[in-house]
Amino acid sequence: MKYAFILGSSAFVVRKPVISYADNEDETDFLKINSIYHGSPTKGERPPLDIDLDIKDIDGTQVFMMANLSLDTAPYTVKRERDSIEILRADGSLIIHVHQLDDDSAMNLEAYIVAELEVNTPIAVIRINGDFMAGDLRISAENEKLYINDIGYANSAHAGNDNLKFTPDGVVL
Repeated sequence: MKYAFILGSSAFVVRKPVISYADNEDETDFLKINSIYHGSPTKGERPPLDIDLDIKDIDGTQVFMMANLSLDTAPYTVKRERDSIEILRADGSLIIHVHQLDDDSAMNLEAYIVAELEVNTPIAVIRINGDFMAGDLRISAENEKLYINDIGYANSAHAGNDNLKFTPDGVVL
């Protein structure tokens, strides 16, 4: 099974439903997709998108979730929907939004991303937006660009055989 992660205007298709970061030799998972949403509300109730998350906001406040449940008392708001988890600071600004795209939305992305999706046929396309910390790395994913610290990525599609990993030197697949 393959998963596609869309961050900014870049797509990363990988075999594992995990995004990690590496500091020196250590690798730590910060986002894991436990299960994806299947079906539609008209076909009966289906399990929602389910994630584990271990990040910090840009001020250093821990954001920790297991199976969509927040395990700390940090001052943020969690909005859950069947295909989406959004975490906001107390002022309403976005920390992270993890959204599983439906097939129609995924096939309406940019042509270079759709081509990669057609070749690799992932079982889920997950869009991630936000501004947060994973270890010592600042990750900022907006509509047009992905930044890992000061390294920017835009308008690209990549496929790899493992999980998606962010390092001080950039993206590793």
